[in-house]
Amino acid sequence: MQSPFWPQMRDVLLIGGGHAHALVLRKWGMAPQAGSRITVINPGPVAPYTGMLPGHIAGHYPRDVMMIDLIRLARFAGARVIMGRAVGLDRDAKQAVLADGRRLRYDVASIDIGIASTLPDLPGFEDHALAAKPLGGYAEGWEAFLACAPEAAHLVIIGAGVGGAELAMASAHRLARTGRKASITLLEREDKALPNVGEGARKALLAALARHGVVVKTGATPAAVAQGSVTLADGQVLPSDFTLSVAGSQPQPWLADTGLALHNGFVTINPTLQSSDPSIFAVGDCAHMGYAPRPKAGVFAVRQAPILFHNLRASLSGAPLRRYRPQRDYLKLISMGGQRAVADKLGLRLEGAWLWRWKDRIDRKFMAKFEAYPAMEQPVLPKGAVEGLAEVMGEKPLCGGCGAKVGGETLRGALTSLPAPRRADVLSGPGDDAGIISVGKGMQVLTTDHLRAFSDDAALMARIAAIHALGDIWAMGATPQSALSQITLPRLGPALQADMLAEILAASAEVFTAAGADILGGHSTIGAELSIGFSLTGLVGKPILKTSARAGDAIILTKPIGTGTILAAEMAATNAKGMLLGEAVAGCYASMQHPLGAASRRLAPHATAMTDVTGFGLAAHLLEMLEGAGLAADVQLDQIPFLDGAVTLAGLGIASSGAPANRAACVGRIAAPDDARTALLFDPQTAGGLLATVPAARATEVLAALHEAGEPAALIGHTGNGPVMLRVTG
Repeated sequence: MQSPFWPQMRDVLLIGGGHAHALVLRKWGMAPQAGSRITVINPGPVAPYTGMLPGHIAGHYPRDVMMIDLIRLARFAGARVIMGRAVGLDRDAKQAVLADGRRLRYDVASIDIGIASTLPDLPGFEDHALAAKPLGGYAEGWEAFLACAPEAAHLVIIGAGVGGAELAMASAHRLARTGRKASITLLEREDKALPNVGEGARKALLAALARHGVVVKTGATPAAVAQGSVTLADGQVLPSDFTLSVAGSQPQPWLADTGLALHNGFVTINPTLQSSDPSIFAVGDCAHMGYAPRPKAGVFAVRQAPILFHNLRASLSGAPLRRYRPQRDYLKLISMGGQRAVADKLGLRLEGAWLWRWKDRIDRKFMAKFEAYPAMEQPVLPKGAVEGLAEVMGEKPLCGGCGAKVGGETLRGALTSLPAPRRADVLSGPGDDAGIISVGKGMQVLTTDHLRAFSDDAALMARIAAIHALGDIWAMGATPQSALSQITLPRLGPALQADMLAEILAASAEVFTAAGADILGGHSTIGAELSIGFSLTGLVGKPILKTSARAGDAIILTKPIGTGTILAAEMAATNAKGMLLGEAVAGCYASMQHPLGAASRRLAPHATAMTDVTGFGLAAHLLEMLEGAGLAADVQLDQIPFLDGAVTLAGLGIASSGAPANRAACVGRIAAPDDARTALLFDPQTAGGLLATVPAARATEVLAALHEAGEPAALIGHTGNGPVMLRVTG
């Protein structure tokens, strides 16, 4: 990744991926602040837009349409995304504390974490019910329920406010569309349902609930939730196949321990959106506007965003802060299950399909802000440039990770000039995954690897780089012994430089310690961009070479492929219709952070040959194994595991900048169908899986042992007699 021209000096930390923070990130991408580093923390890579939730439950919108892809948004904004859940603030140290123990520094921070509608004090709720907020879990739980819902489904929805009414009608509409008969009961603790809307809208909504067959019970307090039922305080038992709470608004519990001024658990803010701590802002439903109290509504978060954007920047630049003045009233458009809506304004009764179309346009206009971002500017060749410069530059930016690796043909040509080892204790030279040195009665393997950063999360990069480098040790069946680090930091201010270096060392130490290796030290320097590498040693009795496969062996791959394509798509902030890129990227990150030690220990006793799949791609690495043994191989495409989203992206023509060289290196030695899956055979892998050959008679046993250990391994083909050729079918 290219480091910013101006060194980053101060930290802006956005805690939560709510609507206001999403809009701030978008504005930040349009006008970044020189010298600041902006980070967003969110439990997942996407965040739901509340306005479309009832339409999604009703079946009008697919899930991807209602989700803001924070990974794409952060790429555009030049922000770090940390996928984690905040659980506290250390205000003395100016750090946010995450559930996994990680701490993130801030100079200014903002909280936009929404609310919850859980009922933790209601017996059985946690085990047998769902809360409408946070939205992600509810949407997933609803889809799971629809997949197995009975023909006559009973639903109980707790809370007969606007949200409860909307979701009750949306549920009834969706179940009716699937041919099911729904019996829905909407519970309200008070004596009046829909208390916070005008009388005209209230009458329209009650009539619509009745048309959907929803029974509204007022003065009804749930006493317990069980599997298949809800018991009320008066002893009445209601059958329920799906129980949902939309009751009230619960603050996130950890806010109570921050020492900030709160109102009923919500962060009290002043007109500049600052809390009682001037360095901490809060917006959206988790905030209470003490100077002008308003109900919880998304419209306020959206309109707070421009003020928050200005004030965060002003806090770091010394400029005056602006004040937010919320409107006293606002138009509420409330969906009615089908494509009809009610308008609540001035007590009037307005309803109809035209209002739903109006609401639909408003919601789609908001989400359109997060669909298409301006393309990254490409450098223009100056006049008089030398011939061939455009071809060397290529059409795409240089990828990070192993996508930036020197091409195989270039590397092989350079290595031919190296002299052969002359020392008696040096048993191998260039060519295998690691050098081999005789040490006493055993052997020591040595390797080095480094990665050009593809993420601004230095801790994430350190974990992946450590696992990537360890791959060579594990591929030879060795036990990791020691590590030396080589770290190039981008230009940063002193505080951020110390923070980044500490994060890298801590994250990599965690990986190496778990693998049984000690970190002995290393070297650090400052350069144009972040780059992390490690030199490693390992110990082994007899190393497994990658050139010793036998005819008839089974070929086993321990990880899905596609990292290069997914990372290239992320770098370009690709908007692939029908999928959420952020979720594909999160899956890619998870795969790259999965170490190979357990797989190596199960493969090593049986493997005839083994390597790790990295920058040259699956096809080239397998061909290396075949060439060394003089074999051919037959591989089935439908048996190769691919990362979620990789095939879709490859089908759109997305590829790593290193893929063309990998493909060229295989020409004349591979026969494969022309489709997206084949393209991924040339995809450079970062922290890829092990590729091993084992005797066919042991393959089932070995594969079962890998699966039992939680390894996503697959048997993808078999070797055969030469000449060298990789035949791909299926």
